[in-house]
Amino acid sequence: MTERLEALPLRHVLTLPTMGAAVRTARETTEQVLVEWGIGLNHPSVGPTLLILSELVTNSVRHAAVLSPNVTVLYAAGPDTFAFGVHDRHPYRPALHAPAVGAAGGGLATVTELTMALGGTAVVRDDADGLGKSIWITVPLR
Repeated sequence: MTERLEALPLRHVLTLPTMGAAVRTARETTEQVLVEWGIGLNHPSVGPTLLILSELVTNSVRHAAVLSPNVTVLYAAGPDTFAFGVHDRHPYRPALHAPAVGAAGGGLATVTELTMALGGTAVVRDDADGLGKSIWITVPLR
């Protein structure tokens, strides 16, 4: 990937109540954004990317709703890169690269595994006040 996140020219923001319906709405919005940006839904990275997004929004709904009334998905793209961040206001910072043990961490282990298989990156970024975080996924569009 040749572009830094800050340099990706296409941007979109979606904020939803941290409720179960957020997962479906975020996934449908992601599909719309991709199509509007000229990234066909048949692109080989799209299916795994939608699964990653769904898992991250589901995690916010399941684990952050008590402290975070909203979940926000931030999208960015350029000619060879698609990135998105899922943000909530819960202070817990998950370890993305920890091995999954039993049921704990299984979803995030899948997120990391799928992201790496796409040649992408996954990072957790804390809010400046330490009371929230975003999990950013960046995938190449080669």
